[in-house]
Amino acid sequence: MQFQELNIIDPILKSLSEEGYTTPTPIQAQAIPIVLDGTDLLGCAQTGTGKTAAFAIPILQLLAQNRVPHAKKQVRSLIVTPTRELAIQIGESFNAYGRHLGLTSTVIFGGVNQHSQAIALRNGVDILIATPGRLLDLINQGIISLKNIEIFVLDEADRMLDMGFIHDVKKLIAILPARRQSLFFSATMPAEIIKLANTILHHPKKVEVTPISSTAETIKQFIYYVDKENKTNLLIEILKNQKIRTVLVFTRTKHGADKVVRLLVKHNIKAQAIHGNKAQNARQNALNSFKAKTTRVLVATDIAARGIDVDDLEYVINFELPNVSETYVHRIGRTGRAGANGTAFSFCDAEEKAYLKDIEKLIDKKIPAISDHPYPLVNHNPVKAPAPQQRNQGRPSRPKPADNASANKSEQKPKKSFRRW
Repeated sequence: MQFQELNIIDPILKSLSEEGYTTPTPIQAQAIPIVLDGTDLLGCAQTGTGKTAAFAIPILQLLAQNRVPHAKKQVRSLIVTPTRELAIQIGESFNAYGRHLGLTSTVIFGGVNQHSQAIALRNGVDILIATPGRLLDLINQGIISLKNIEIFVLDEADRMLDMGFIHDVKKLIAILPARRQSLFFSATMPAEIIKLANTILHHPKKVEVTPISSTAETIKQFIYYVDKENKTNLLIEILKNQKIRTVLVFTRTKHGADKVVRLLVKHNIKAQAIHGNKAQNARQNALNSFKAKTTRVLVATDIAARGIDVDDLEYVINFELPNVSETYVHRIGRTGRAGANGTAFSFCDAEEKAYLKDIEKLIDKKIPAISDHPYPLVNHNPVKAPAPQQRNQGRPSRPKPADNASANKSEQKPKKSFRRW
């Protein structure tokens, strides 16, 4: 199937051709006709499936075909997304696909001065891409009105829930016009997300592409078993391969990301970190340098990486395995996007074996291990607290408990925390 078969208007087809796009991804092929028909949509798609174009293209077409002759433009379409990086990416997509339409759009987010954002809004825009906090703030100031919204998009709904934005989203829904078209996208569909979708959508059609439990077949996955203290050495060893021109490295924490960057820089490897503690300008500069390949290694936490969209990213490295299995799928989905090839390396120390087991269960795949490397795992078992009888050697023993709950407790695998950052 080609984009021409989806009844897309010529100005958008011209833009798609200029971007080098001819064939829609599965979610684009399914979602675009639904949105063009004016129907509400419930989309379940993992990262890297072409989801942004699946809603941006039909929104641009609907607004272009039904222009409003306002002397001063009102916001007609609102896209709400959880992170600044993702908002910027979506804004870039709207600008690219709609460059020949004469429609206007702007992106607003927190963490920066609102002055330029307020000026753009007062001048009038057709399409607004926003993060929840700044959006509500500007609404409360009377700078934004949502009364003319025709199409509303809630993107990355599951991440909204994880980040604690659910109450902000509910406030926004309450002030949206009742008559509107709504599009709802989420990579996962837990009960809370389904409940939220039911409050937003009216008789929606559902599109589901590649469930979260699967990883793209185009991504080669490998595990390195390595002791925690040797992970940086192993990373430096892998980066000796000059074929790895750029690589996205994941850590669990902001502190961990900064530490990895410092060690790489000491070895003359150009690296930068991107996470929530970085100023917006610093985060965007790091991302732009990575896209331009002037930065070889971008070290990111999960929340910051959600908005990273680099078409030709070939390598992802999990410096630390995530303690939430679904996060692994999101991470490696940064490569192998839209059918391209990719490679994902993961470092696993003794304490992370339980996480690896859960990941392999989720994706229903045994990840092959690379054993031929200079830093093989020496300590194969997690450190465990000594049993009570060992701690009491040389002392009078205490009566044993009636059951073996205490002993079993030390043998249980570490509990997984569902706080992702």
